[in-house]
Amino acid sequence: MTTRTRFAPSPTGYLHIGGARTALFSWLHARKHGGVFILRIEDTDLERSTTESVNAILEGMAWLGLEYDEGPFYQTHRFDRYKEVIQQLLDEGKAYRCYCSRERLDKLREEQMARKEKPRYDGQCRNRTDHPEGEPYVIRFRNPQEGEVVVDDLVRGRVVFSNSELDDLIIARSDGTPTYNLTVVVDDLEMNVTHVVRGDDHLNNTPRQINILRALGHEPPHYAHVPMILGADGKRLSKRHGAVSVMQYREEGYLPEALLNYLVRLGWSHGDQEVFSVDEMIELFDIRDVNKAPSTFNPDKLLWLNQQYIIHSDPAHVAHHLSWHMGRLGVDPAEGPDLVEVVKAQRERSKTLVEMAANSVFFYRDFETYDEKAARKNLKAAAVEPLRMLRERLADTEWQPEPIHQTVLGVAEALELKLGKVAQPLRVAVAGGPISPPIDVTLHLLGREKTLARIDRALEWIAQRTA
Repeated sequence: MTTRTRFAPSPTGYLHIGGARTALFSWLHARKHGGVFILRIEDTDLERSTTESVNAILEGMAWLGLEYDEGPFYQTHRFDRYKEVIQQLLDEGKAYRCYCSRERLDKLREEQMARKEKPRYDGQCRNRTDHPEGEPYVIRFRNPQEGEVVVDDLVRGRVVFSNSELDDLIIARSDGTPTYNLTVVVDDLEMNVTHVVRGDDHLNNTPRQINILRALGHEPPHYAHVPMILGADGKRLSKRHGAVSVMQYREEGYLPEALLNYLVRLGWSHGDQEVFSVDEMIELFDIRDVNKAPSTFNPDKLLWLNQQYIIHSDPAHVAHHLSWHMGRLGVDPAEGPDLVEVVKAQRERSKTLVEMAANSVFFYRDFETYDEKAARKNLKAAAVEPLRMLRERLADTEWQPEPIHQTVLGVAEALELKLGKVAQPLRVAVAGGPISPPIDVTLHLLGREKTLARIDRALEWIAQRTA
C-alpha cells in the first residue's frame, strides 16, 4: 500500500513553527517511504478563516520547500459530501438530532464542574423520537457507550480510551455546517490517508474519530501524535516567545534549510549529528524515533545552525536568498558585483542574511556618511599620505586580489607603516565603516572606478576637517 500523509492547517493565521514541524515530519515520512504528501486546508471555521491566511500557509510551505503532491484541497468545497455522510449516519441510526438549548448545556456544564466531574453531554436527546418542527438542533454522533478504543500511536505507544468517557460529540452545527471531527474523518478516509502525523493536542480527538470511521465501515489510519514545542520558560511556544511565524524567519535572514534542520531536531535525533541536508533527513528520519517529551525552542541554536548553512551551502543558493534581502534595502544586485562572489566574501562573518545584506550594501550603493567612530579613528591627517599613495598606485594595478594585496603591502612598506595603518583607513574610505571582507577582496569586488572615487571622497572629507 502506498504511504499517504497529509498536512491539514486551519487558515486562521500564519504558518507557525509548530505547524511547520508537523508538516515537515509528515513530508519526511512520505518522502522516505516513496509516498504521497497531501495539503488540505481545513477552512470550515468560516468566521476566522481568511484568504490572507491561506496565502500565508502556501507561501510558508513554498519557502520551506515542502512541496505537496496533491492539493491544496479546501474543506469548504466539500460541504455537499459532508452533508451526505451526516445523512447516512442519521439514516443508519449512528447519529441523532439534539434539541438541547445553550442554556441547558451551560447549566449542565456548571453542575458537572461543581461536582468536579468531567464536563460532557449527558445524552438527553440520544433516544428522543420526536422532532419538534421549527426547533433548532445540532446533530450528534452516537458514540458507543461500552468497550474501549486502542490507539497504537507511532510516537506515544499504546493509548487506551474508554468509550464511557467519550460523550456524543456534535458533527453538524445548528446551521448545518459540519464540525472538525466529522470533516477530518471523511477527508482522511476519502483521500486514502495511511498515516496521520499531528500535534498531541489532537490525541483526545483520535478515539472519537476512530469511532466515526468504524461507524462508516472503515479501520483507522496509523496515528503519530508529536509533542508540543515549548519556549525557554517551559510554556507552550507562542507569540510572546518572539518569532513563531515561518515567514518571520525569512524576514530575519534565515535560510529555509537551516530552519528545517532545526525543526527536525526538535524531538528527533540521529546519534550526535547536528547538521543534516534535506536528503539526509529523508534517509534517516523515522517517525517512531520522535521523542514523547516536549522540546524546548532555542533561538541561539537556530542562529548557530543558520551560520553553518550560510558558510557551507552552495554560494549560488545563498545568493538566491540574499537577493531578496538586498531588494528590501533598495539595492538591485544586478547593478554591482556578482552576488555569488559577495556571498563568498561575506559568509564567514555573517550569522544571518539580514546581516550579510546590510554589510554588503556599500558594494552597490554609495554611503551617505562614514561610521562616526571609525572615521574619527582612521580618517585623520595621518591617513592622507597613505591614501594618496594608494590612490596613485591602485590606478595602475591589475585588478585582481593578489596584485591589489601587493599594492597595499607595498605602500605600507614604502611608508614604513604597519599594514593596519594603511589597510584600515582604506577600508573605512571605501566601505564607510571598520568591517569588510579582506581588503584585497573588498577592492576587487568594488571595482577600480568606485575604489578610486571613494578614496578621493575620503581625502576631501579629511581635508575639510583638518583645514
